[in-house]
Amino acid sequence: MLKPTRRVAAALSSAVLGLALLAGCSSDNVNCGLDQCTVTIDREVNASASVLGVEAKFVSADANTVTLDVAGEQISLTKGQQAVNVAGLAVSLDSVTGDTVSFQVSRN
Repeated sequence: MLKPTRRVAAALSSAVLGLALLAGCSSDNVNCGLDQCTVTIDREVNASASVLGVEAKFVSADANTVTLDVAGEQISLTKGQQAVNVAGLAVSLDSVTGDTVSFQVSRN
């Protein structure tokens, strides 16, 4: 049988690991719920975020369309269109401003 201090340490380790897996996010610009993340990145060439185990990078944008590189595959998103499936994820565009791009990522 484990001693109380080992049980507490094991419980804390399990809780931390569980939260990390649940969140699936590694950046301040990613906000995750149980099954979906909202990503907001700067509208600049080197902007990227890690979300649900993949890297999403900004490529280009105009007023209505954003091109992202998600898990090594370029996708184009238009506001209001259905989500694009890539790397086992569904990605859809939330908004495009002069400074930022915001999009949703969820597991398929």
